[in-house]
Amino acid sequence: MEALQHLLQHSIPSMADLLRVGIWFSLLAILFIPLERLFALHPQKIFRKAVAVDVAYYFLNSLMPTLLVATPMAVFAWGLRHILPTSLHTWAEILPMWLRLTLGLIVGEFGYYWGHRFSHEIPWLWRFHSIHHSAEEMDWLVSTRGHPFDVAFGRLCGLIPMYVLGLAQPMNGANVDPTALIVSLLGTVWGFVVHANLRWRFEWLGLVISTPAFHHWHHTNDEHINRNYASMMPIWDKLFGTWFLPKSQWPPAYGIDTPMSPRLDVQLIQPFLDDGEAASLPAPPSPIASS
Repeated sequence: MEALQHLLQHSIPSMADLLRVGIWFSLLAILFIPLERLFALHPQKIFRKAVAVDVAYYFLNSLMPTLLVATPMAVFAWGLRHILPTSLHTWAEILPMWLRLTLGLIVGEFGYYWGHRFSHEIPWLWRFHSIHHSAEEMDWLVSTRGHPFDVAFGRLCGLIPMYVLGLAQPMNGANVDPTALIVSLLGTVWGFVVHANLRWRFEWLGLVISTPAFHHWHHTNDEHINRNYASMMPIWDKLFGTWFLPKSQWPPAYGIDTPMSPRLDVQLIQPFLDDGEAASLPAPPSPIASS
């Protein structure tokens, strides 16, 4: 299991990783804060409710899920080498890079679509994913609001189809497969766009690429919940019957119906508890206390 040792060695966060994540946070803030002032969908403060918790999630989910993904990905890759014919990977290796990237994006989005959908339809997975949907105000920072296990599960679902078809190879030492890296980066960057407090609909482009309008409806808290699971390619929602995008409307409200503690530590442990144990955790403050 040499691959596992390499993955773990290069997945443990360092001070350099923390610095890199901090620099990216600054760049994202410099980009999105002015955009959300110029093209705001909803009037909203920069330091809105729960912004401190979401900043903490940004750093946590920029560092921790890689470590969580490393072990199952190494085991999965080891199993693939003993099951799949080598001709499959040989075929993928001779493809031009642009075609590998295109196919990697398509099958990665397919895997992510179903992983995301399962996170809504399987109650145990929803325990983790509901943290992401508990946000009652939408902006770019909500993209990384989520339990690390939920984030890691989504990444695994996107990566596995690429590895199965040989379109990407598991990390070998410090070398990261460019297809997996580029597809993951595209998904991450675009996640900030579609969560942002922007009134962009992109007109006809919204039929081929996810938009803020498309994804905001995924976060709606009304009768239209459980739609629009795709990260970047809404064609999967079209094919599997989960597309919903009214021409000029936006969601009336965001969030979930069940109570969610505003405390980061409580949110991280709550999915592991049964309903009785979760009920004994510190309750959210009243609207008066939190205003």
